[in-house]
Parts: sequence; C-alpha cells; structure tokens
Amino acid sequence: MNDLPNSGPRPASELEDLKRIWATPGGFRLLTAVNNTVVGTLYIGAAFLFFVLAGILALLMRTQLAVGDNTFLSQDLYNQLFTTHGTTMMFLFAVPAVEALGVMLLPQMLAARDLPFPRLSAFAIWAYIIGGLVFFSTIFYDMAPKGGWFMYPPLTLKEYSPGDNADFWLLGIGFIEISAIAGAIEIIVGVLRTRPPGMTLAKMPIFAWAMLIFAAMIVFAFPAVILATMLLEIERTFGWPFFTAALGGDALLWQHLFWFFGHPEVYIIFLPAAGLVSMMIPTMAQTPLVGYRLIVVALIATGFFSFGLWVHHMFTTGIPGLSLAFFSAASMAVSVPSGIQVFSWIATMAAGRQRFRITVPSLFILGFLFIFVLGGLTGVMVAVVPFDFQAHDSYFIVAHLHYVLVGGMVFPLFATFYYWAPLVSSRMLSERLGKWTFGLMFIGFNTAFFPMHITGLSGMPRRVWTYPGNLGWDILNTISTVGAFIMAAGVLVFILDLVRNFRFGQGGVQNPWNAGTLEFLPNDVYSTRSIPHVTSREPVWDQPGLAEQVDQGLHYLPNAPTGGRETLITSAIEAKPQYVLQMPGPSWSHLIAAAGTAAFFLLLTVKQVNIAIACGVLAIGACLFWTWQLDRPSQGEVQVARNLRLPTYITGPLSHSWWAMVVLMLVSASLYLSYVFAYLYLWTVSPEVWAPAGSPGLPGIAYPAISATLLVVGTGLVIASGKMLPQPGRQSPSVAALLALAAAAMVAAIAVEVWGHLGTGLDPAASSYGAMVFMASVLEGQIAFAVVIMCLFAGARAVTRQLDRDRRVTFDNAALLYYYAAAQGLFGLLLIHGFPRLLG
Repeated sequence: MNDLPNSGPRPASELEDLKRIWATPGGFRLLTAVNNTVVGTLYIGAAFLFFVLAGILALLMRTQLAVGDNTFLSQDLYNQLFTTHGTTMMFLFAVPAVEALGVMLLPQMLAARDLPFPRLSAFAIWAYIIGGLVFFSTIFYDMAPKGGWFMYPPLTLKEYSPGDNADFWLLGIGFIEISAIAGAIEIIVGVLRTRPPGMTLAKMPIFAWAMLIFAAMIVFAFPAVILATMLLEIERTFGWPFFTAALGGDALLWQHLFWFFGHPEVYIIFLPAAGLVSMMIPTMAQTPLVGYRLIVVALIATGFFSFGLWVHHMFTTGIPGLSLAFFSAASMAVSVPSGIQVFSWIATMAAGRQRFRITVPSLFILGFLFIFVLGGLTGVMVAVVPFDFQAHDSYFIVAHLHYVLVGGMVFPLFATFYYWAPLVSSRMLSERLGKWTFGLMFIGFNTAFFPMHITGLSGMPRRVWTYPGNLGWDILNTISTVGAFIMAAGVLVFILDLVRNFRFGQGGVQNPWNAGTLEFLPNDVYSTRSIPHVTSREPVWDQPGLAEQVDQGLHYLPNAPTGGRETLITSAIEAKPQYVLQMPGPSWSHLIAAAGTAAFFLLLTVKQVNIAIACGVLAIGACLFWTWQLDRPSQGEVQVARNLRLPTYITGPLSHSWWAMVVLMLVSASLYLSYVFAYLYLWTVSPEVWAPAGSPGLPGIAYPAISATLLVVGTGLVIASGKMLPQPGRQSPSVAALLALAAAAMVAAIAVEVWGHLGTGLDPAASSYGAMVFMASVLEGQIAFAVVIMCLFAGARAVTRQLDRDRRVTFDNAALLYYYAAAQGLFGLLLIHGFPRLLG
C-alpha cells in the first residue's frame, strides 16, 4: 500500500464532489453536455442512424437492379440515391463512426477524466449531426447530388449539373470534413498528452495507437479533398476554370486530389477497426496480444504506404507506364502490413485456444477475418494493371470495395457494439439476438456481394440504373438483392436488441469479459475515481487489486483540487505527470457555434448569402465566448498524490493547447501543399497557359516586395508584443495596439498582392493560370481571417488584464498561427512571382 501514489482511506466528500462536478445535465440541458460518454454515445448513435438510412437507399437500388429492364426507379432518382448512399456511407458513417468510438473509448482506455478539448468534440459532433441530417434530407425534395459520391468533373461542372444539387455535396461535405479534422486534433492531443502516469508509448493500447495514426492520416489526407471541393465550388459559382480543359484546366486534377484523400480514407476507416480487433482478441483468448510491436509497426507502415496509392484508382486514365508500375507495386506492398496483423490475430487465438470463448464479439471478429481476407485478395488482383484494365468500372470493383469496407469496418464495429456496450449501458446486449444478428448479416453479406464478382467479370458495368434483361445477369442480380435484404434483417434484429436491452447509464456488469486494459475499471460520470499508475500493457491482469485501488482513490487525482473538472496532462513519450488541466463544463456555446457553422455553409449552398453571413458571425461569436471562458487563471500548485504537487497552468511547448495549434498548422500546411501540387500539375498539363503570347504579365517586383515586407514587419510586431507582455494583473494597451497593427499588416500584404495582379488585367475566369494565382490569395486570406480574429482576441484580453507574462496561452496560439501564416505567405509570393519568371 505504501507504494501507491495515495494512502487511504479517502474522505467520502471527495467522491461527492466528483459526482456533483461531473454530473450530466438533465432535461433540455442534456444538449449542453460535454462528457465523452454522453457525446460519444450520441456520436455513435448518429453515425449508426446514417448507416441505417444509407442501407435503406441500398435496398431501393438493389430492388431496381434485381431484374433487367426494371422501372421501379427513374434514372434521375437512382442517380440521387446512388450518390447519397455512397456519400453517406463514406462521409457520414464510416469516418464519424470510428472517430466517435475514439471520443467515447479513449478516455476510458487512458483512464483520463475526458479528452483535453471536450467542447471541441461536442462542437464537431453537433456540427456533423446538423449538417449531415440536412444533407441527407435533400433526397426527399429532389435536391440530392447526382454525380456519384466521387463527384467527378466535368460531369459536376455547372453546364452539366445545373441547380444546387452538386453544391449541397461540395459545401455540405466539405464542411463535415472540417468537423472530422476538429475531432482528429482532439484525438492526437488526447492520446499523446492525457495518458496515465507510467503508460509510455510502448505500453499504449493498440486502439490508442490506431486512433493516433488515424487522426494523423486525417490531418494529411482530408485537406486535399477540402481543397478539391473549394476549387470545384469556386468554378461552379464564379467560373474560375480549374477543371475546364479549354481554358487550361484539367478534370483529372480532381481525381488526383480526391483519391489522394480517398485511398488513405480506406485505411483511415480500417486502422481503428483493426485496433479494436487487436483489443478484443486478447480478451477473448485471455492471453496477451502476440507481436504487439510488430502490429504497431504495421499500423504505422499501413498509414505511410496508403499515401502512395492514390493512382491505384486511376490506372485507366492514361497515365504513363512508369507511374503504372510504381503504383501497382505500392498497391501490392500495402498488403504486407495488413497481413502481419492478420497473422498476429491468428497467433493470439492459437496461443489462447484452450481459453478462447465463442461470444457474439468473437463471432463478428471471425466473420471479419474471413470477409476482409477475401477483400484483400481481390485488392491484390486489381493492383495488377492488366487485370484492372478489364475489371475497372465493373461490378467486380463494387464487390471488392464492399468486401474491404464492410468486412474491414462494419463487422468489427458490430463486435465493438456488443463488447463495449457495458461501458455506457446498465444492461448487456443479448447473446441470443446477437448470434441471430451475426448469422443473418454474415450470410446476407456474402450472398449479396460475392455474386457481384461474377457479375462484374461477366461484363456488368457499375453506376448503371438498369440493364437489358437478355444479358444473363438477372439471376446473379436477384441473388444479390435477396442477400441485401437478409443482411438488412440482421441489422433489424440488432436494432431490436438495442431497444430491448440498451439502457444508458452506469450500474452494469463490471469487466464482464475480464479484459486486461483500463476501460473496464470501475467508473462513473467522472470516469475513474483516481488515475492509475500503469506498469504494463495489461495492467488489470498484471497489477493485482488495481480496480479496487482505483475505486478507493489510492492513485493520482482522487479529488477535485481546483473545484472544477480536471484531468492529468502527462509527457508525450514517457507519460510523466506535468500539470493539472482545468477543463470546461456544460455550455450552450458549442451548440450555438455548431448550429451557426452548419447554417453558414448550408445557406451558402442555396445562395442566401446575407443570412449565411449572419449565421457565420453568430458562430464566431459563440466560439469567442467559449474561448474567453477557457483561459482560466492559475490556481498555483495542487496536490494530486501523496508526494506530488503539480501546477494548474502551463504555457509554451508543454501546454496541450500549443500542441493543438501545431496540429492545426500541419492541417493548414497540408491544404497549402495540395494547392502547390495543383498549381504545378496544371502547369505540366497546359504550360502554354502559364505564359501565353499577349497575356497579362506579372506585376512589377515592387508588389511582392511590399507584400513580403508587410509580412515580415507584422511578424516583428508580434514578437515585440510578446516581449512587452505585462506583469500579472496589469493592463497593456500597447500589446493590444501592436497585435492590431500586426493583423493590419497581414491584411495589407494580401491586399497589395491582389491589387498588383488586378493591375495587370489578369482575370481569374479567363484561364487556369489566373484562377490559380488568385486562389493563392484566397487560401492566404482564409488563414489571415483566423489570424486577425485571434490577434484582436488576444489584444482584448490584454486590455482587460487577462493576458500577461504568466497567463499567455491565447497570445502564444495567436503568435504561432501568425508565424505560420507569414511563412506560407512568403512561400506563396516566391511561387507565384518566382516560378513564372524562371519559366520565362
């Protein structure tokens, strides 16, 4: 007992304080909750709702395709259903579902009170729910997009897709991707900085590793599709020709940007599911995971290789033979780390074969292994270029896609529902109904999708709404349709199980599976009573009495020393305690911000610009209000263990908010690098557009020189204001003035750049060159907008005596983003003004 961080018994008042402070709001105020168990469960519920809705659309499509020459659906409606089904499954179900599991499970697995930015999680979730429901509802009033979930130009350009249908996809889905990035920032900082003491990176649960890599992949992959949607929406609205070949654009630019996101997304979906499987199999076998370190390496390798595979989807577009060979080899190489994981799972089950339990989770895992391996084999087949030439755009690809995504993600997800339901439900789900669910889903899935391999090899193209009845495809399509309805029956049984047995709340069976990881420790609304010191990968198995010790408050932070919500922040590598994070509680601000953000993007879709701007201002105001509350003053050092006192306020690189800002800067850098790729790509496609005879020339060198000077001067003003921060409790109008001048300098730098190009007569609608030049200023203006708000916000805090040399997190974040924006602006000037001069 003397080796424990605390000695007991602990006062009963500590437990009462924790319950009061972390209590879930009741009634309508439940919408203000930020507890990870509440918002995580809501997040998973919303993702599952979209899964069911998209599944209903799939049943309608399968009914249409059950026999040839069918007229059940019109071509126009089928195209809307097809696009909405794919979009919903990929954007509104798959990625949000695994991100939701991260929000709900990671604090439990890391024994943290919550993730470090609970309102950011809640904001992202509500924005996703509101935006997703509005997007899906377009199917009911003939406004759904029709260009496929991939939205290839030129089909989706204004002349071929008039109306607002495509805009709902471009603005709605682009905005939902931003919501996913917010969740990724939360997950990265949460995994790296809120682990329990002693849980080094080598002792992290595999799911935490998987979610860390998942979030990092979102940071680097999603900006590409965000840029693509921006370019296409700007072309549709303002006529800037990024994808119009006649004016120097290229429709294949969309495919490069989209699939640079789209192929990593397959692994973004798969890696968390694989992490969940790596958590469940050791518990079912009651033995440690075989090859832990190899699996971590495999997860990292999969994430790395996935970014070199995007042309895997473009083998038939006429790319050079050398590129075909490289991307074919890379497509095969990525199967190696996936194979490592499969063999590790099999070895773990073999090592614990005498103790392995056949339960509903283990049945879904076995089904996952069968289906995913088949999907992987067909993936190797389509990686062979000659075979891909034959199978491309046939139903063989539809079968492969679903074997990989449904097998690799949906089956592990259902295993997860049954395995981790006791964390948030006072009753376990039914084993009997669960086995019916598995049987119907497994039989139905294979009946539905296995025949599609044969249908595709028989010549049936994908993306068709009907087919002649004399081609011999009727029987196979009828079988597939019957299988789809059998699988749907399995999902219906699961919903029945939820209705009968899921009861949100505590009081269920503690650790019903005898898991060795921390998520099944005794918990309540405040997560664990105390945060344990971890000495191994399976601490519940290896540290006798750990559950009782944690529940008695004998480990770290057994109370609420600041009188509010807190959790421990630990070092990123060794997980050594560094400070106590003061966390926010329930609030309406994140909900208002989410609703305002969703309304801004969706109202722009229907061209209600004035109302959209008003909603955007409301969203920004709500964000500023909640941010103003976050930067709380230090309460000095507080006791978190018998011999350990920690500070309650930290600035600089040790601060969790500093880490979040760095991740945001990586997102911005990924977005800008995607733009640089697009700029250089269009130059290679149409070099004559970059320097056509008689076209407007570059502005004089004075313009970029002035812009660069303004950016450098603004950076200097920010540095100077940091050195002038006052002593605690003092007002500093001079700091506010310097920050305002720095913000003005950045705005002026962008204005000079735009004015210089306008002075030459360059028209962004006349050529892809002009469009890309002005797009650089659009991207710089976008980040400058955030910089201006943050600088003015920090200045306001300086004037109100809430910014000083000690309490300076808001200033540090504003300064970091300013430095990045200035560096991006200087690089952009070099690219826009230097590159064409090199060509000339």
